[in-house]
Amino acid sequence: MPDRDVKTVRDQIYFQYAKIIARSAFKCKDGKEAKKKCYGFIKSTFKDMKSGKKKWSDITREDKEFVQSEKECIYCGSKKNLSWEHIVPRSLNINDRCATCDLIQGIHNQVWACKSCNSSKNDMGLYAFYKRENPDEKKYFDILPMLLEKKYLKTIHKCHECKGDLDKEIDDISVEMLDL
Repeated sequence: MPDRDVKTVRDQIYFQYAKIIARSAFKCKDGKEAKKKCYGFIKSTFKDMKSGKKKWSDITREDKEFVQSEKECIYCGSKKNLSWEHIVPRSLNINDRCATCDLIQGIHNQVWACKSCNSSKNDMGLYAFYKRENPDEKKYFDILPMLLEKKYLKTIHKCHECKGDLDKEIDDISVEMLDL
């Protein structure tokens, strides 16, 4: 069940990002622990992001973190048979600009993945992929690697902005709806 203050696509993105901030600030192993230990901080951060009082950094920060990280599959940790993985599928077709969009086609949207994980994910959205790969995990969206989810949320935010539905109110908000 989503947080009661999450009513739009933008809200869902900001709420997920607020959990990432809490995970980092309070050294929580995942979003479940962060929500349990730091819910007030998450809500405050979410509200600050929503009001514009707090903003996330440019995606270049995650690109630098990615370049400095160990070269391994972001999904399974393998160091063999690695290739570039587009977190938001390159085949995304919101409009005619997607095929040439630097955000979708470029480094901002890329991580290392082993060939097995890369082909398994194929053109699925990140949350749909994690849900399928972790069928017994009710809160699969809270166990994603932080770097992966930060890059994804910043990229998908721009995609939803381009689509024009960031502020669309949705009755049944779930993280999978962010996948486009």
